[in-house]
Amino acid sequence: MKRLSTAIATVGAMVAIDQAIKVGVEQVMDYQERIALLPFLDLFLTYNPGIAFSMLSGLGAGPLIAISVAVSAFVTWLWVSSPAERVIAHFGFALIIGGAIGNLIDRVLYGHVIDYFLFHTPGWSFAIFNLADAAITVGAGLVIVDELLQWRSGRKAD
Repeated sequence: MKRLSTAIATVGAMVAIDQAIKVGVEQVMDYQERIALLPFLDLFLTYNPGIAFSMLSGLGAGPLIAISVAVSAFVTWLWVSSPAERVIAHFGFALIIGGAIGNLIDRVLYGHVIDYFLFHTPGWSFAIFNLADAAITVGAGLVIVDELLQWRSGRKAD
């Protein structure tokens, strides 16, 4: 029961922090305004009508909401069906679900996702993203790390 409450708290915290930052950025910045934070990191308010890297932006909000719900349901099923001792994977799943819900809220409310982080160098810039995107990426990385650790421990047992 403690793990379930921790997982729900992780998801809830991720959604709350993500939404709070998005509201704050929307209140203090104009669309496509750029604010330098560090030599390689800016705030840059923009809207993503698609999914990662603006893929599928021509589909519209409705189909992307359906895709988001389906993917979230699948990740939730993976989470629930994985053994309780897979703590790293469970934390990763919580981050993925929290990030997905954060972006899903944007899509439902606004028809797009609010993005605001821009990593760059003088001659290159990465796609603009938000905290929810970062949570999804880190969560997926944790699930992969957990799978590799499980595979490695299985090989040692053989």
